[in-house]
Amino acid sequence: MNDAELQVWIERISLEFFGIPFRHRARFNPRLRSTGGRYFLKSHDIEISPYQLQAHGPEEVEKIIKHELCHYHLHLQKRGYQHRDPEFKALLEQVGGSRFCKNLPTTIQPKRKTEPYRYKLICELCGMSYLRKRRIDPRRYACGKCQGRLQLYSIKGT
Repeated sequence: MNDAELQVWIERISLEFFGIPFRHRARFNPRLRSTGGRYFLKSHDIEISPYQLQAHGPEEVEKIIKHELCHYHLHLQKRGYQHRDPEFKALLEQVGGSRFCKNLPTTIQPKRKTEPYRYKLICELCGMSYLRKRRIDPRRYACGKCQGRLQLYSIKGT
């Protein structure tokens, strides 16, 4: 499924369950891993995680869409659109949206690239060492243990 098909799907759900058209943009966002979707207050756009569709199917994503549309319609009507608001909870129950999305299995979540430590900061007073992946200016920092000056060293192999 692509963004255009998602847009049509959300517009259909909005008309069918809320009776109000969805007039903004909907898209998939592959960076969403711990959340099923999100609604933007300023632009009124909705983003949905493609991994939810892949892992749990269209029934679960439809519940996520209904959840985001509850935020959307209540916010535009200047009513309680936040999770804690009774109006939000009542509308979510009425349309059959999900309060929380299901967790993604670990097989679908891509492995994060881990970068090796390339720098070491060593305190001149107590000898405490700190590993860093990025270069920093040691003059801007002090030892967390004794407040001593730090020296920056590059670790071999970088």
